[in-house]
Amino acid sequence: MMRLSAPVTAASMLAATLLLAPVVSGQRAPRARDLGVPFEGAPGRENAITDVAGVTVGHATIISGEGALKVGQGPVRTGVTAVLPRGRDSMAKPSFAGWFSQNGNGEMTGTTWLEESGFLEGPVMITNTHSVGVVRDAVIQWRIKSGPPDASGYWWSLPVVAETYDGVLNDINGFHVKERHAFAALDGARSGPVPEGNVGGGTGMVAYGFKGGIGTSSRVVGAGSARYTVGVLVQANFGRRPQLTIAGVPVGKEIPLAPQQAQHLGDNPARGDLGSIIIVVATDAPLLPHQLKRLARRATLGMARTGGLSGNGSGDIFLAFSTANPDAFRAEGLAALQMVSNEEISPIFDATAWATEEAIVNAMVAAETMTGADGRRVERLPHDGLRAALRKYNRLVQ
Repeated sequence: MMRLSAPVTAASMLAATLLLAPVVSGQRAPRARDLGVPFEGAPGRENAITDVAGVTVGHATIISGEGALKVGQGPVRTGVTAVLPRGRDSMAKPSFAGWFSQNGNGEMTGTTWLEESGFLEGPVMITNTHSVGVVRDAVIQWRIKSGPPDASGYWWSLPVVAETYDGVLNDINGFHVKERHAFAALDGARSGPVPEGNVGGGTGMVAYGFKGGIGTSSRVVGAGSARYTVGVLVQANFGRRPQLTIAGVPVGKEIPLAPQQAQHLGDNPARGDLGSIIIVVATDAPLLPHQLKRLARRATLGMARTGGLSGNGSGDIFLAFSTANPDAFRAEGLAALQMVSNEEISPIFDATAWATEEAIVNAMVAAETMTGADGRRVERLPHDGLRAALRKYNRLVQ
């Protein structure tokens, strides 16, 4: 994970160029299960999307400046997150994939070809709304610089880049995400623990009126005679405070927003949910594109379990990919494929909903209080308050 955290000056920009080597760090902050939040299903070793073998995640986090918003100068609270289905082999060996828009007030580039071809040909990138273009172009440059042509013999890219809006805390019209940040997220992608909360594309995000960001989780399930892993990563920037539900408990109503906070967060019931969420689902189950589209739709249920209702202003866009069938993408000849029977796929659907729910809560538990543009302050989900609410409804795991 790369982190830039100095005031924006000529000197700091020079220093920034010296910080492009990614810093890899494991998850250290408490996660939802550590606080006693009960969840359905059995997680993998890291309880992260990287429990799906081959999947790597990288972040570039940009934090600088404070005080009044000065467009082009800051404060800056943003970044980029990269999810690579097969690590460095993601370009050479595309993965079967499917996507779903629960509510389309957002963007995920490259999905027209993904829908047509059934393949995800590279990484999934997540950033802020006004940085989609620069990140998309950077992925093409990174591909040309870092690897051989694709299976058909030439470089050709329609990258998948998704976004959520961080303009409450970030100078979003200052265009602070640059090519080097996308490169850093891609080059720094690793397996193992995934940093969560105020990192990468999730740096400036808000969820249910609390600080939001990046979260992840996984499940190991049986389908027929086989066992598979499902991993989920979210960029959570959605929901109104009264909606927030954790383990069936109305946490948002137990910890309500103060009127002043609601005003500067734009929490207006008449306008509905103005935020967004991007959800990336990975699995090692051999699923074909039409099945992966079904899987992507199940992420909606995990979002709903936390109280999300997909209001008109919310961009809720989900993508699912499979790391199975590694030789499916061929320039010629026949590919031998495997596919889970539809009659045995339901446990994988369950795992997707459960892991999505936990990933959202993990994002909020990991996130720290942040003050950004014009001194707007977004509080973290208070751990003690969460535990008290769960205890009140007899849902706390001791």
